[in-house]
Parts: sequence; C-alpha cells; structure tokens
Amino acid sequence: MKAIFEDRNRQYTVQVGDVIVIDKMADVEKDAEITFDKLMMVVDDKNATKIGVPYIAGATVKAKVVDNNVHDKKIIVFKFKRRKNYKRTKGHKEQRTLIKIESINA
Repeated sequence: MKAIFEDRNRQYTVQVGDVIVIDKMADVEKDAEITFDKLMMVVDDKNATKIGVPYIAGATVKAKVVDNNVHDKKIIVFKFKRRKNYKRTKGHKEQRTLIKIESINA
C-alpha cells in the first residue's frame, strides 16, 4: 500500500516500513507516535486508487519518530559583486526529523 500525504506544505510518497526525513518537528520527542491526516492519494495492494479532493476523508498515516535531531548536508551561501572586491561565504545545516511509517489506514 502506498500513500501520498502532506505535512506543512510538503508532499511525501511513502509505504509501510519506509524511513523518511521530514522538516524539524519542534514539539515531538523520540519514539513518539505521529498521525498525518492529510492524505492526497492511496494505492491499495490490488492497485485500487483513491484520490482526494483535496484530501481523503478518514484516511491516516501513522508514524513513529526515530530521531528528532538529524542535520542535513551543509548548505553554502556565497554572495559576491563583480569588480567591487565583495565576497561573503556563509553556511548552515537544516534540522530534520527522521520518522518510520508504521501503518496506512484508508
């Protein structure tokens, strides 16, 4: 069973057992259960497809937080102005949350 769900204006395609990285969830502890209820599409094992308008009523994805303090790759921000001897380099690492998909209920 596959599902496409929305979390804070980002869409994720998942199956049961997948481990995915999402944006940082500040109010969630490790090993906590999370429920996502904004499912946009669900495909059964029999290839029956349900498409929401915009969401499927009553469908949920349950996930468990594996780690809440994962850092993404470093992003380099480089600014310059030609012929003015102006160069600035900065960087940062995005904070992410690692979750495991436990079940999909449609």
